[in-house]
Amino acid sequence: MEGCNSSNSSETNSPCGLISVVGTGIGSTENMTPQAVKALAGADVIIGYKTYLDLIPELLEGKEVITSAMMQEVDRCNKSFDLAESGKNVSLVSGGDPGIYAMAGLVLEIAAKRNSKVKVDVVPGIAAVNGCAARLGAPLMHDFAAISLSDLLTPWEMIEKRLDAAASADFVIALYNPKSKKRTEHIVKAREIILSYRAKETPVGIVTAASRENEVIRLTTLERMLEEDINMQSTVIVGNSTTFSWNGYMITPRGYKDKYKLDKSP
Repeated sequence: MEGCNSSNSSETNSPCGLISVVGTGIGSTENMTPQAVKALAGADVIIGYKTYLDLIPELLEGKEVITSAMMQEVDRCNKSFDLAESGKNVSLVSGGDPGIYAMAGLVLEIAAKRNSKVKVDVVPGIAAVNGCAARLGAPLMHDFAAISLSDLLTPWEMIEKRLDAAASADFVIALYNPKSKKRTEHIVKAREIILSYRAKETPVGIVTAASRENEVIRLTTLERMLEEDINMQSTVIVGNSTTFSWNGYMITPRGYKDKYKLDKSP
């Protein structure tokens, strides 16, 4: 019998299963969408990075579970296709949203490379950028850019160019993968680039391990942000020229005050 990755296999006789690329959100099951929970419930096999799967143990019961370490994304994707092409219903788990710095793009690249007939569903999840923004208040109320400081797959020169462009255009900037044990200087350089366009008093929010037991939320300034603990579980949100702090919240105005009266005073 022809494998379902063959371009000659008919859909009616295809043994293909399904790959659901599932976003589990920012940490706990209470932050997952019903669609994500349903996809995992219907899976024959659940595949994912062990750290993410450890956050949802109750959803893994009774399932065949395949875990792997960081940096093994290609292997996880190819294993998912091998299983789905044999007829399995596979859920490939991503933290956050699978379409933002996660697995959806790689899955579809590999699908195209294999010319696979497997159906791929991308199941969205709460991304770090909006999950952490909610913890801080309302820092993303105007135009913003998300930039990863990891140069594993993107040259640092390109990251610098994007930081400069976003900072010069006064975007609120969300920094993913800001610092690791080996990569300690990128966040320092990113701050220097942003400081060349922003006041040192610009509010900066740092959320680490959002919604998990060890969650830490810090509201600081561009001048003092490096005094805070920042790691790979952190998302750093740098305000624009209008962002301000009030009562523990980080707020970026949308522009209503320029068009409307915001209080009821005469």
